[in-house]
Amino acid sequence: MNALPIDLALAWESLPALFDGLMVTVFLTALPLIIGLALAFPICFARMSARRALALPAEIFVVFFRGAPLLILLYLVYYGLGQIEALRNGPFWIVFGSPFGCAIVALSLNHAAYMVEVLRGSLLAVPHGIVEASEALGITRRNIFLWVRMPLALRYGLKAYQNEVVSFVKGTAIVSVVTITDLMAVANSIFEQTYDPFTPILCAAAFYWAFVNLIRVGFTVWGRWLSRHSAEDAVVAIPGRQGLGGVVVEAKVTP
Repeated sequence: MNALPIDLALAWESLPALFDGLMVTVFLTALPLIIGLALAFPICFARMSARRALALPAEIFVVFFRGAPLLILLYLVYYGLGQIEALRNGPFWIVFGSPFGCAIVALSLNHAAYMVEVLRGSLLAVPHGIVEASEALGITRRNIFLWVRMPLALRYGLKAYQNEVVSFVKGTAIVSVVTITDLMAVANSIFEQTYDPFTPILCAAAFYWAFVNLIRVGFTVWGRWLSRHSAEDAVVAIPGRQGLGGVVVEAKVTP
C-alpha cells in the first residue's frame, strides 16, 4: 500500500502562507465569539422572561439562526443585504460592503443563537434551593445573580461552551467562499497552483488541529481554575446588603 504523496518541500514552503491564513482564522474566531457572547446575554434574559413580548422575539431569533445553515446565512448577508438600497447608502455599508464585515456579522449571529441556549441551560441548571437559601439570607437579587447563579452557571455550562467554540472554529472554514483568505482559502490556493490535493489540505488540517487543541487546553485550565475551591462543601462569600450591616455572609453549598 502506497503512502500518501505528501511533498515535504512544498509543505515547508507553504508554512508562511498557511500561518498568515491561520492568523485570519484566529481573528475570525475571536471577534465573533466576543460579539456573539455579548449579544447572547440580553437575548438569553429576554428568552427567560415571563413577558411574552420579550420571550417570543428571542425565541424566534434562536430558532432561525440555529436552524439556518451557516453557509446559507453567510450568503444571505454577503449577497442578499447588498441588494437593499437603503443599506448601501447608509452608514452600515462600511461593514456590509466588505466580505470580512459580512463574515463577522454572519458568524456572530450564528454563535449568539447557540450561546443563548448554552447560557439559558446553565442558569436553569443552578439548583433552585441555593437561590432560595440566598434570598432567605436577605441577599439582593443582583448579588444572588453575580455571586451565586453566574459562578455556578459558568461551571455547569463550561463543557457545552467548549464544544460550541470548537465547532465554531472549524465552521469558520466556510468564509473562504466569500473571498476571505483564511487558512482554508490558502490551502485551496496552493492546491489550485500545484494540483497537489494532499500536502496543503493536510497542512491546513494540522493547523486546525493545533488551534482546536490549544483551545481545549485553555478550557481545561479555565475549568480547573473555576473548580479550584471545590470540595464536598464549598463556602461562598457574598457581600451582604446594607440591611445586614454590610457584612459578608458565608453560606455552605454543595456543588
